[in-house]
Amino acid sequence: MPKASGKSHVSPGGPFLIGDTMTGGYGKGPDILHTCTISVDKGEIAVIVGPNGAGKSTAMKAVFGMLDVRSGSVKLDGEDITGLSPQARVAKGMGFVPQTSNIFTSMTVEENLEMGAFIRKDDYKDTIAQIYDLFPILKDKRYQAAGELSGGQRQQVAVGRALMTKPKVLMLDEPTAGVSPIVMDELFDRIIEVARTGIPILMVEQNARQALEIADKGYVLVQGANAFTGTGKELLADPEVRKSFLGG
Repeated sequence: MPKASGKSHVSPGGPFLIGDTMTGGYGKGPDILHTCTISVDKGEIAVIVGPNGAGKSTAMKAVFGMLDVRSGSVKLDGEDITGLSPQARVAKGMGFVPQTSNIFTSMTVEENLEMGAFIRKDDYKDTIAQIYDLFPILKDKRYQAAGELSGGQRQQVAVGRALMTKPKVLMLDEPTAGVSPIVMDELFDRIIEVARTGIPILMVEQNARQALEIADKGYVLVQGANAFTGTGKELLADPEVRKSFLGG
């Protein structure tokens, strides 16, 4: 199994966010994850790819506390958060954008962003301005109902809302699902811009080849376990990864 090499932002105390050797499943059901490890550091984009049913979204949900981790741990900025609820993890600095039902369709774009600031006690106007700089189309449509937007614009609203909490890390579950290739490229460009602000991004993605092209680090999961780990470039160049997961 190729191990990550090349550039590394890993701090002496370990990665900024790590789900370490996680084994677990939902409720009393069987284990879906098997000693699975996923990590991301500041300024990095880490991508989880693999075939359907590989446990990609499950791994992310385990990191976010939506899954019973029976062994292993989750640490954020050196703090063990394995026992915390998803809500408590948001308060600690996790932003999570689920694949579906991730916006309030009847509210305006700006109201959606304001809903994202629900845990903040300070003035969040500057953050809204930053999000409008990042996603200019949202500024143009700020008074429009979010449900009237295109799929790609809705995803920008969902990401913007997560950024309203000023997260220390941003997790995206299949952000480009169901959008056109042009919109996918645009969303990836925006995701790169978010990472450049220093926010680590952990992303589950079906479009494996395109995602690995922007990834500092990639994880290929098979049946809930790590199959390959490396930089995006290493995984794209690996003949076995290409043959098995990228269509040659």
